[in-house]
Amino acid sequence: MDSSENVPIGHEVPTLGNPDLPQEGEINIADHPQSNTMTGPQNEAIESQFPNQVHAPATDISTQPFFWSSFNISPRRVQRGGWARELTKQDFHISDEIAGVNMYLEPGGIRELHWHQTAEWAVMTRGKARVTTLSRSGLPAVEDVEEGDLWFFPAGTPHSLQGLGPDGAEFVLAFDDGEQSESNTLLLTDWFAHTPPEVLAKNFGVAQEVFSDIPLHNLWIFPGDEPPALEVDQAAAGVEWGMEPVIFRLSRSKPLYENTGGSIQIADSTNYKYSSTVAAALVTVEPGSMRELHWHPNADEWQYYLRGSARMTVFNTGPHANTTDFRPGDVGVVRKNFGHYIENTGDDVLQFLEVFRTDKYEEISLANWLSHVPPQLVSAHLNIDPAVLATFPRGSQGITPLR
Repeated sequence: MDSSENVPIGHEVPTLGNPDLPQEGEINIADHPQSNTMTGPQNEAIESQFPNQVHAPATDISTQPFFWSSFNISPRRVQRGGWARELTKQDFHISDEIAGVNMYLEPGGIRELHWHQTAEWAVMTRGKARVTTLSRSGLPAVEDVEEGDLWFFPAGTPHSLQGLGPDGAEFVLAFDDGEQSESNTLLLTDWFAHTPPEVLAKNFGVAQEVFSDIPLHNLWIFPGDEPPALEVDQAAAGVEWGMEPVIFRLSRSKPLYENTGGSIQIADSTNYKYSSTVAAALVTVEPGSMRELHWHPNADEWQYYLRGSARMTVFNTGPHANTTDFRPGDVGVVRKNFGHYIENTGDDVLQFLEVFRTDKYEEISLANWLSHVPPQLVSAHLNIDPAVLATFPRGSQGITPLR
């Protein structure tokens, strides 16, 4: 059949880059520049951060819910001892499976003893912290974490966090419910302040006067003295050795994928059994490489960008395909089963986290799929010679290798 058949009168034959009718994108108005006029109010500072929103690739089509947000635009809640800022579903509508918090604790700074109605997964991005918790079976844990380490607290598990010297601790929390807010936690001081003194006395077997000077307002984050050596705190807390570890050294783990283009290191129930509702991947992409075309069949992907610059295109039914840009501190969300890829657009290493509300990391690689389909069938779809298809990558790469 001639490729011009069934093309409406007055339309050009579609070409790669603008296959839909009516044709969209700047590629189609090169001879009609007035269609691209933008003379209204503009925020050039914001536009400069999103070159692929203003001047989208020719392959982009239609629109879909905005999958970019950033801690950089989130208000910080600051107190003596540290600060926090968050992105919940209220702030970032597409993120209904994961809510995120970026927090800093100064050396000695304490995030007060508390617990949540959701599970808390976290990764250290700068500095060091001491974490304490009590398992559901009543076993205590006290551990020190540093950059690249993570922890997981199941819903209802009590815990505390404290910054260590010399630089304190900065980390990112991911709750397994997009509605969860850092300002909506069950705090030790709140419960004491709202329990009758005689009940406290009866519970702890002491005189009521013991509680005459307790805080009447919660502490949330507050300054404190740096803790003693880890072994001292572990002994004081009665830590028993051999319990399931609540921390995981993600950045030191063996990569799931690794080649000249970068690596992917995962933490899920296969290598970190304690993390029962959250799986994660630490992705490193070298300049000139990219996260291969793929999708995740079992959960939405919540992303946190740690360093470098990136460009991501998300593909959905419709068709819908949209591209946007990411930088450190930004957050992205890709819905379950939506195709996507992420390019390193800078001269520095790109590094970001992928977080999923599931116990197991899963992905489907487009290259892996096509390498396991009879070549003649793929050729019939794409009009590519089977001999050329034979040069395509066989199996999942994770990151495309540098060539």
